[in-house]
Amino acid sequence: MIALSLAEIAEVVGGQTHDIPDPSVQVTGPVVRDSREAGPGSLFVAFVGERVDGHDYAAAVVEAGAAAVLASRPVGVPAIVVEDVQAALGALARYVVGRLGATLVALTGSAGKTSTKDLIAQVLGSKAPTVFTPGSLNNEIGLPLTALTATEETKFLVLEMGARGIGHIRYLTGLTPPRVGLVLNVGSAHIGEFGGREQIAEAKGELVEALPPAEEGGIAILNADDPFVRAMASRTKAKVVLFGESDEADVSAENVRLTDSGQPSFRLHTPSGASDVTMRLYGEHHVSNALAAAAVAHELGLSADEIARALSEAGSLSRWRMEVTERPDGVTVVNDAYNANPESMKAALRALVAMGKGRRTWAVLGKMAELGDEALAEHDAVGRLAVRLNVSKLVAVGGREAAWLQLGAYNEGSWGEESVHVSDAQAAVDLLRSELRPGDVVLVKASRSVGLESVAQALLETGAEGEVAAR
Repeated sequence: MIALSLAEIAEVVGGQTHDIPDPSVQVTGPVVRDSREAGPGSLFVAFVGERVDGHDYAAAVVEAGAAAVLASRPVGVPAIVVEDVQAALGALARYVVGRLGATLVALTGSAGKTSTKDLIAQVLGSKAPTVFTPGSLNNEIGLPLTALTATEETKFLVLEMGARGIGHIRYLTGLTPPRVGLVLNVGSAHIGEFGGREQIAEAKGELVEALPPAEEGGIAILNADDPFVRAMASRTKAKVVLFGESDEADVSAENVRLTDSGQPSFRLHTPSGASDVTMRLYGEHHVSNALAAAAVAHELGLSADEIARALSEAGSLSRWRMEVTERPDGVTVVNDAYNANPESMKAALRALVAMGKGRRTWAVLGKMAELGDEALAEHDAVGRLAVRLNVSKLVAVGGREAAWLQLGAYNEGSWGEESVHVSDAQAAVDLLRSELRPGDVVLVKASRSVGLESVAQALLETGAEGEVAAR
């Protein structure tokens, strides 16, 4: 964070100083909510959770070197006391972002946000100092904490924005007003909470509504191939740039193919030129993510060659997202267990099949959460797709939703041992340990609440007869 005195911070957040001998002391370290991350010059934000009260750690963080605590009550050590800690954190982020000269890029979408954010960060980071959302910290707490890590040297600030309902993105853009806004897609993720795709589109479109007009540098990057996203052009006064397969796309891909290992290769076309890309990531779905990143980068001054080079060098920065590891015995484990929705599940299955040409392929799948009335149909569709793609074996893990996955496969023609329903992660591990053979490829994917990353981890421990080589 840029250096600010405790007196300045108190004024910005409308707080009162308590037990602060010298208000001119500066916060020069990070703003943190985890007491274990507190260090010299930091500011600790004391949230009250269901099981943990951050105020209980106030003395420990100050002893560790924190300059003060942002708290909702006096804590006996230097503190800035406010009525609402979350609102104060947001106000501080809003102030700091306003002081910076960085270009703020925000993105949202139903699927692919984190992977695309990681690509944008690496492409822009190849040109200038870039700060970006770690993992999926894209809510009203994670977003301001990320913004507060920016410094005077930061050129680009790339922020992922999630939404659980109407108004959430509008709130986030109020904390960190973007100049460039990217909307990837409107899919089925969280459809049970929103009520339908129209409502999801309404929420995601709040991002482009928050952009400044074109004459003030506002840029809306929209997916030309998603009609819900394309329609958002009417909701913004910013310059509109389209990416995708459509003939009207400003940024597009030609000659798309997958390498023998399942990595996308294509010729990137931008308004200022074309260049070839071969990605390190796995799966054709990353082409759309790459085009989105390329559109952002092009509008911020990078050439087609610079963008293509950075996309070809970019890797995955966030764990458990198409994380490919080859065991010493030749079994390949694809850990994509961080989260799942119908779009990402189908993309992962296609990537599995591309990676597994000439090999046995296993899809270890679990529940996709928050689908509401669409849950049965969507799980059934994924099970059917696994059969249509000729996945060697589907292992559906868990309760009712997993049973629907297996039933979809059965109804599509998987009547023998090509699909199986097991009760939990340990049962899946036991099955795989007994049946995997060298050369097999295993995809593990489900919503975060299912915790299927434990299956991938167990498989890697099983095959660790020496150092496991991650690709």
